[in-house]
Amino acid sequence: MTQPLRRSVLCCAVLLLAPVSLVIGFRAAGADGPTPVPQALAFLPWLLVPGAAGLGLAALARWRGGLGWAAVVLALTVWFVRPYGSGATGAHGPVLARLDVLTSNVEFGEATDALITAVRRERPDVVFVQECDLGCADALDARVPAASYPYREVVRLDGSLGSAILSRFPLRPAGRVAGEMAMPGAVAVVAGREVRLQLAHPMPPVPGGVALWRRELGRIRDLAASVRAAPAVVAGDFNASQDHAAFRAVLDAGGLHDSARLAGASRTYSWPADRTTPLRTQIDHVLVSDAFSVRSARFLRLAATDHRALLVALELHDGG
Repeated sequence: MTQPLRRSVLCCAVLLLAPVSLVIGFRAAGADGPTPVPQALAFLPWLLVPGAAGLGLAALARWRGGLGWAAVVLALTVWFVRPYGSGATGAHGPVLARLDVLTSNVEFGEATDALITAVRRERPDVVFVQECDLGCADALDARVPAASYPYREVVRLDGSLGSAILSRFPLRPAGRVAGEMAMPGAVAVVAGREVRLQLAHPMPPVPGGVALWRRELGRIRDLAASVRAAPAVVAGDFNASQDHAAFRAVLDAGGLHDSARLAGASRTYSWPADRTTPLRTQIDHVLVSDAFSVRSARFLRLAATDHRALLVALELHDGG
């Protein structure tokens, strides 16, 4: 290999490894960093591609330092791709009730028809709906029978701001988590036990909006910490994956568990679902406390939304 060609190969290797190292460095430090780090962290497993390419170029150029650099980057990336958190909840004792929970972002209400069809087909016990605009709220009221879901906590706002919780179990309001988009809460009575339900829908970490995203996830973290000792389900579009420190803080503060992770689907994507791209991630979650065990988790494709809905089958235990 000629010297000019070797220099070009070395330059390409550095250009590949440097940004990957930056993102992995923030992940290792337990921080989300500034733009573009939070956006890149959402797709962390894909950092294996430029990392491997950098390793190949370093080998081609016979650059020992680059080989070591790339090996460290790849090893750390593989380590962080592992599912986050324990593989089981602390649930024990007799099963008091089985309940299915569905969460869906219907994208400005556009997927309301598809959601209603899914609800009729799957018959979940609790439904969390994000981006439920005024038309969506009206459709749920008119087309989802009150006999099936007599208890509801609906925030009627237009565009992406509205949200709804539908339940077969008795509900009482429990206040909202403050945010640009509505995040209502409620307390359900399931088999004689009170279960805290919280819808999550913080703003996304778009450039210029990372501080707001972090602040709203922090409020969800505070809510999770406040109900740590109680049966709880926190569900919705978190606009964050397990690779974001702000999301892991929600899990850790409340002792919560990601249902998809417990069901062996921690890397199954939920967004974007409306276009063909390899860059996909899981930002829709159903988090549960130690009072629950998880029997299954399925991601459902709904027409007219960029999110896949998530349906989880839970068991509420007497101890946990």
